[in-house]
Amino acid sequence: MTSPSRAPREPAPTPPPPAPTAPTAPARTPGPARPAAGGASEAHRATPWPEARAAATRAGRTARDGRTPVRVPLGRALGRFLAEPLLALTDLPSFDTSAMDGWAVAGDGPWTVHEEGAVLAGHVPTGALAPGEAVRIATGARVPAGTTAVLRTEHARTEAAAVVPPAPGTDRSAEPGQGPAHTDAPPATAPTGLVLHALREVVARQDIRPRGQECRTGDELLPGGVPVTPAVLGLAAAAGYDDLAVLPRPRVEVLVLGDELLTEGLPHDGLIRDALGPMLGPWLEALGAEVLATRRIGDDAEALYAAVTGSPADLVVTTGGTAAGPVDHVHRVLDKAGAALLVDGVKVRPGHPMLLASLGSGRHLVGLPGNPLAAVSGLLTLGAPLLAALAGTRAPAPYRAPVADAVHGHPHDTRLVPVVRRDGRAVPLHYNGPAMLRGIAAADGLAVVPPDGAHAGQELDILDLPWPSAAGAAPAQGACFT
Repeated sequence: MTSPSRAPREPAPTPPPPAPTAPTAPARTPGPARPAAGGASEAHRATPWPEARAAATRAGRTARDGRTPVRVPLGRALGRFLAEPLLALTDLPSFDTSAMDGWAVAGDGPWTVHEEGAVLAGHVPTGALAPGEAVRIATGARVPAGTTAVLRTEHARTEAAAVVPPAPGTDRSAEPGQGPAHTDAPPATAPTGLVLHALREVVARQDIRPRGQECRTGDELLPGGVPVTPAVLGLAAAAGYDDLAVLPRPRVEVLVLGDELLTEGLPHDGLIRDALGPMLGPWLEALGAEVLATRRIGDDAEALYAAVTGSPADLVVTTGGTAAGPVDHVHRVLDKAGAALLVDGVKVRPGHPMLLASLGSGRHLVGLPGNPLAAVSGLLTLGAPLLAALAGTRAPAPYRAPVADAVHGHPHDTRLVPVVRRDGRAVPLHYNGPAMLRGIAAADGLAVVPPDGAHAGQELDILDLPWPSAAGAAPAQGACFT
């Protein structure tokens, strides 16, 4: 089924990110002029972690309504999600085919073998078989008309057939111009063909894949919303598709805030390297997004306002600027833009001052804290569920695993702690402070630690990371509360 295809836009190269902002600082609330963006109350009320993830999912589902599916060639559909059920465009198989290399036979044996050659896959048989006839056939080849079974090569034997000698005295010069008649000729012994014998019982229709065995035209092969895997691509091609209707990939733009960030070289004179710019673009792509750009904005409120309001992205991701410091402009910019805050701070460590806002027209902004691990926490808490819902799927459910060691907890908030899998247990990793990436770089996932912590052996939810990991490959660094 061929139709015009719209290939996804190539993501632009990802630039650098933000500077760490104190993840425990209380998030600002916009002024009372816009209660929709934060409420007039000065008291900041953070959202519990599970509720924040649920809010992000609802926002993604709402924004997904009305998004128009796009058609993409099979070669560009991997990792997308079917926008509609996959219906068979043909019977599978489309005709009776041989399931084995061997012989197509008609009627009861033994069989006289056709000498025209084998029937091969991709070729049309030259004629029908009459009862008592056989022809060589290859796996996947269309069986000739008249075929009653396929006899496997290993279940058959052949022998040469000999000419039956004429009876004594028979005139063999019946043809005009053949000379005088010959009589009493000796018996002929030259072979004139092959005879096929079965070595075991032959059952009608054996080793024939009948037309429509897998599906009939119009059958639903897969429902909409299924991720397009390599196996789905193979099925779609077999069913006659050249392209697929898929949900559009969420478009994301990353805005890196902070004047203190370097894009190269070593930190110096109060400047630090941008860790989030190189990390967030690929991470968002691993979550299924199309990253339009990663741009550095610095600590410029007007530039941030222009970037947020002018972005064509479905989701704008900012780094830093979500707390209450002198250059934390995100809340003020959202207020000025008329945005509605859906989540303004989350009861989670690290990453407490993260936020989620609706920009209108189905667009959203996720504000990540500037500290690197706090930003990862925000991305998995708000970004991943929103993107999954926007793409028509759901974020992978956490799996359960016992922790190998006791894990300290926050008195009131959930903690997300990098862990590595070892012998069926989750080992908490050291270097798990809000500004650290050493732990998450070695991790297989993040353990969801309830307030007041967990004891050794307690089962916890583990958030998987969106890429393959070699379980236990990283050294267990011990547990540490920062």
